[in-house]
Amino acid sequence: MELLKRLYTDTFGAEPHSVETMTSAGSNRLYYRFYDRDGKSVIGVIGTSQDENHAFITIAKHFERRQLPVPHVIAQSKDEMRYLQEDLGSRSLFDAVKGGRDAGGRYNNAEKELLKQTIRELPNLQIRGARGMDFSVCYPQPEFDVANVLFDLNYFKYCFLKATDLDFHELKLEANFRMLAKDLVALGTTESFMYRDFQARNVMLDKNGKPYFIDFQGGRKGPYYYDVASFLWQASARYSDTLRKELIEEYYNALQQYTEVPSRKEFNERLRLFVLFRTLQVLGAYGFRGYYERKKHFIESIPPAIENLRQLLRENDFPYPYLMDMLARLCALPQFTPAPEQPRKREDGYKIAENDVYKANPQDGPATFSKYDGKGPLVVRVMSFSFRKGLPDDPSGNGGGYVFDCRSTHNPGRYEPYKQLTGLDEPVIRFLEDDGEILTFLDSVYQLADHHVERYIQRGFTSLMFCFGCTGGQHRSVYSAQHLAEHIHKKFGIKVEICHREQNIQCTLQ
Repeated sequence: MELLKRLYTDTFGAEPHSVETMTSAGSNRLYYRFYDRDGKSVIGVIGTSQDENHAFITIAKHFERRQLPVPHVIAQSKDEMRYLQEDLGSRSLFDAVKGGRDAGGRYNNAEKELLKQTIRELPNLQIRGARGMDFSVCYPQPEFDVANVLFDLNYFKYCFLKATDLDFHELKLEANFRMLAKDLVALGTTESFMYRDFQARNVMLDKNGKPYFIDFQGGRKGPYYYDVASFLWQASARYSDTLRKELIEEYYNALQQYTEVPSRKEFNERLRLFVLFRTLQVLGAYGFRGYYERKKHFIESIPPAIENLRQLLRENDFPYPYLMDMLARLCALPQFTPAPEQPRKREDGYKIAENDVYKANPQDGPATFSKYDGKGPLVVRVMSFSFRKGLPDDPSGNGGGYVFDCRSTHNPGRYEPYKQLTGLDEPVIRFLEDDGEILTFLDSVYQLADHHVERYIQRGFTSLMFCFGCTGGQHRSVYSAQHLAEHIHKKFGIKVEICHREQNIQCTLQ
């Protein structure tokens, strides 16, 4: 630390006024924020590997010459074990999209735009950044190759798989590992920089929301698919399939501005192999950092990573039979299988049956019947309103649905900055989501709505209505109605009509 302070003093001609220790997440490097007397700051870094530091410093300077959005390296010690870099602030992309992540993957429009802006910038770094680069400085190796893939696959085997006590045939697994490695390297590109640790934590946002890239010292020459897989299948992000497809499309369109690209079908087929590889590599890292180093964040990341793997196996047929069999057995291990819910109990202590006691015979016909059965398709109408102006009318005439009272949640309308805004505006959305009460409220609404919509679809009903009321019909009710409408449309793919009555706003999702 004293040597790093001396580097600061030699560079700026004065000792730092104050020093702040920064968290380093999964890195072994130490980070400090140095302030001068005017409050201006720079980042000081102490590395554990001279080669790794040299890679970062050299690549950063190359990227800066290429006018790419990376931090400026201000100074470094002679042995390059310590260096000073531009302070890009404290707001990472990971922090900026926290609301959507904490809401289980329900990202608002502002958060989606940050994600799209970031992934559109990625091929600029990968393709333009590779031009003129001296890849020999890359650490620990200059190029993505079979040895690189096998190292990561064995990292998964030894640091994660063996820790689970799953029985497997090591030679058969190794044979499939080599097949996968050969296929991945065959898809590599020779003109691109593979970031290798491209994730939301390694993207900083300036005051205008422009993304800047950090922690690329592990990069090397290699296929751009790896970084797309790394970013979009990050376990904790919980991106929906729809959002992933949108972001892949954004990346694909941006990539075409810098290089020739394969067809969309071929691109997606190649990408899925890297998703499989990246998922295994990540589990290896989680196993080492979690099982061996006992770091809580990595232990908590294992279940969503396993769920990513389950979905990948369900949706794809990979040509590695023994590996697929072993991964299926891995996903079925008790420690990775969600525990069954305990039987619910009434207040008097009696259990409540989870399923109908009577199992209907297929010849019995439907358990219930009405003249509306089988008409379909279902159209859901979602409305926000003010209780002051009365309950909404039901244009369908069938009286089916719910009215929810949002007035139990924190009201942004009490505060001057939000009085002229609505629940569709980003400041109000952020207020409500940061407060959190509205998210807990909607979790219960979603459960009720999902069951009702699913049953109405099964029966072929044509109309269902959900209404949200609050004091003025402006903030909480608008937010709740909009989010439920988007939730239903995304989950069931049916037509949803939205009406914010007091705002004179109507739209349709179909």
